[in-house]
Amino acid sequence: MKIAKDTVVSVAYKLSDAQGNLIEESDEPMVYLHGGYDGTFPKIEEALDGKEPGFETQLQLEPQDAFGEYDPELVKIEPRSRFPEPLEVGMQFEGTPEEGDEDLDTLIYTVTDVAEDKVVLDGNHPLAGMALRFALTVREVREATEDEIEHEHAHGADGLEVVDEDDEEEDGGEAGSKPTLH
Repeated sequence: MKIAKDTVVSVAYKLSDAQGNLIEESDEPMVYLHGGYDGTFPKIEEALDGKEPGFETQLQLEPQDAFGEYDPELVKIEPRSRFPEPLEVGMQFEGTPEEGDEDLDTLIYTVTDVAEDKVVLDGNHPLAGMALRFALTVREVREATEDEIEHEHAHGADGLEVVDEDDEEEDGGEAGSKPTLH
């Protein structure tokens, strides 16, 4: 079966930076609903459209086609007293870019530095500003179920559903990590 709109695609991948340094290699394939449902980057969908299981390709995505440019305005310095103990570099917190603005989307902020009375938080994706190389191998392609099309995402193997935080409320399930790259 060829990859087309409303097919569920399973893809093994290796992700490297522009210099070829390995960032991540999939233990489990990325599974997404093909056809503009934001399950993976548009450039990856474009490269895989019309292909069949066994197809292999390598492509480079510039920052604007991947996780975006690095935005220095998403770096915040907050009082240390606002955070729980223990606090360590690498911990993540959810928040809005501007205090009290509930209309803005929440971001995941990563603690990048801890001083005696200040904490530095970065709301950029860790791969923001980087050109990324993907080595992709199509493993499986199948027709999407009506339920998957209605929910606009693939349901994983063994009845496990692949969801993101936006789907948590509408599906009534727990949010999980999404192996599709966003």
